[in-house]
Amino acid sequence: MGEFFSNVSRYPKYLITIILGVFFAAIEPLVRRSSNPITAISLIGALISGLLTLFFIVKGMVFPSSLI
Repeated sequence: MGEFFSNVSRYPKYLITIILGVFFAAIEPLVRRSSNPITAISLIGALISGLLTLFFIVKGMVFPSSLI
């Protein structure tokens, strides 16, 4: 039974590793392109827009009565 819990306890580490790998694979090409000032400004704008969208979606899910 101890071996079972030992194996199960490894899964969060694998999950974090996979998430970080996907994150770095998605961000790395954007970082290389940020040397151009216009591209850097548009990337920052896209990041802010995405965070605001996520904020309003979560706010609408948590407090649905405050949308009216």
